[in-house]
Amino acid sequence: MRRTRPWLALAAMLLAGCGDSTGTSGVIRLQDNCNPATFNAGMGAGTCQHASTMLGLTLEDFIARLQAERSVAAWNIEPGTLPVEEGTTITLYNTGGETHTYTEVAEFGGGAIPLLNQLSGNLVVAPECVDGLLYNASIVRSGEVAAHAFHGKGTWKYQCCIHPWMRQTVTVH
Repeated sequence: MRRTRPWLALAAMLLAGCGDSTGTSGVIRLQDNCNPATFNAGMGAGTCQHASTMLGLTLEDFIARLQAERSVAAWNIEPGTLPVEEGTTITLYNTGGETHTYTEVAEFGGGAIPLLNQLSGNLVVAPECVDGLLYNASIVRSGEVAAHAFHGKGTWKYQCCIHPWMRQTVTVH
């Protein structure tokens, strides 16, 4: 995965409207809605990078929703399913306040954080999420833009190894 500077986010958003031959927007969004004040106080400074302290779910509400629903809808990969032509390169854009990963996995499973696995019911960890090289190579920080090329026809699975309910299925034609 090739990373670019956060200021290129604007360029990615402008290009998103151009589309491509597959009918996709050309952008995959990694999204969340963290509240900076509560996430940073509870998880450590810099956990949530949203500019306003008034945005988003509090850490307490996040945990309550995760326990009740096994996922938090605002933490997602958009679109959830994606058809692309072989060789297509798509822009990944982390529009959320937290760091995410965009990790190819053989099967969806738990991620690298045991507590989030437990709360979301993802007790079988995806091996790719604990492989340090794969994990580190798939990190997309808040506001960051990265490119991802799809090679090899078939159906591929991607998930965030931090928030394992964030999942996407890509069909490469």
